[in-house]
Amino acid sequence: MPRHLPGLLLLLWPLLLLPPPPAAPSPMARPGLRRLGTRGPGGSPGRRGPAPAAPASVPYSGTGQPGGARGAGVCKSRPLDLVFIIDSSRSVRPLEFTKVKTFVSKIIDTLDIGPMDTRVAVVNYASTVKIEFHLQTHSDKQSLKRAVARITPLSTGTMSGLAIQTAMDEAFTVEAGARGPSSNIPKVAIIVTDGRPQDQVNEVAARARASGIELYAVGVDRADMESLKMMASEPLDEHVFYVETYGVIEKLSSRFQETFCALDPCALGTHQCQHVCISDGEGRHHCECSQGYSLNADKKTCSAIDKCALNTHGCEHICVNDRTGSYHCECYEGYTLNEDRKTCSAQDQCALGTHGCQHICVNDRAGSHHCECYEGYTLNEDKKTCSVLNQCALGSHGCQHICVYDGNASYHCDCDTGYTLNEDKKTCSAIEEARRLISTEDACACEATLAFQDKVNSYLQRLNSKHILFGRISASA
Repeated sequence: MPRHLPGLLLLLWPLLLLPPPPAAPSPMARPGLRRLGTRGPGGSPGRRGPAPAAPASVPYSGTGQPGGARGAGVCKSRPLDLVFIIDSSRSVRPLEFTKVKTFVSKIIDTLDIGPMDTRVAVVNYASTVKIEFHLQTHSDKQSLKRAVARITPLSTGTMSGLAIQTAMDEAFTVEAGARGPSSNIPKVAIIVTDGRPQDQVNEVAARARASGIELYAVGVDRADMESLKMMASEPLDEHVFYVETYGVIEKLSSRFQETFCALDPCALGTHQCQHVCISDGEGRHHCECSQGYSLNADKKTCSAIDKCALNTHGCEHICVNDRTGSYHCECYEGYTLNEDRKTCSAQDQCALGTHGCQHICVNDRAGSHHCECYEGYTLNEDKKTCSVLNQCALGSHGCQHICVYDGNASYHCDCDTGYTLNEDKKTCSAIEEARRLISTEDACACEATLAFQDKVNSYLQRLNSKHILFGRISASA
């Protein structure tokens, strides 16, 4: 193919030297799981333990160069099955082909190479196609770069469609080292060409994309832009690249570094998680909460969990939630909290004097107590105070002779036989004495009665004397 150097090259040269804008990461990636206990903005430390400090002094520039905050933990290349499809037709001069190999090596430098990380294969094509090495051939970066350096150009012709078909049929197979669908490892192909394809690429590229291969097309010099678009995946502005000469193709390596790099929001501190940021790979993350908290509906902030309601607290008696999302244990009345801060022991409230009983405190086996009353008293409804039940039994009634209990805590006094209750309703006086007192006090009123009594008494005495005398005579006879 004839060589052509556009007159605009000198005008475009400064633009070509500018770092390209960052490309969005591809959605095809295997989710990893790298956990960082980083502190959310304004949040509390997570429970994951000490986290590697994220670069804080240099802002992310998006260039992938030193000074762009691309430190460890911020950017990690996604695991890929990556196949380079490089045009080595006669139009690509030896020095230019060396530039292509340098471009490939520089991209390899930005990747994490290994059996569990990115695997690389190279398909070399012109009018024929040659697989230089398969995905499983090299498992370290140095041997991979040495293999790239040994690649030599083929011949005339630009069979781009055949090269894509070969990559699909032979390079992206499990036998050749590609990982199966269950691994969720992206299959990516980068085709580099400087001419127009001499075969049909539209259908074969469509089949490749349909099989899950993500196609990037890099055109150099007189490469046909429409052909590049037919080969590349959507969106085209992220999968089609063009440079004027092979001399500047190396500049695209930083662009692919950004494409294959998964930024870590947890390390960058842009995650907005209140407690813990968890990096899931591919630049994705999710938030979690510290122990005792649950994630809110916004998937970023946290609220305290009611551990008492969860019934996982271990408190023997009472669980009390604290405002901090934690809890503490308490005991029922009559118990004290043990040193383990969970179990309880019965305390002797009667001995402590905190029982409130008016009369008697009785300890129960359950660590509780109850109140009782002295004899003659009854326990009131408050179960603590007492009321008099039978004052007669108490001996505090004041009755001189007899106390009679009337029920309902009342009583009255009574007197022994031959006595009568005085006006004070407590003391008693003899009945004869009462009569004497009445006669003395009212002599005038009783004078006739007394005279009659005297006559009766005199008569009785005479009869009694005669009865005695008669008895004596009878006895002597």
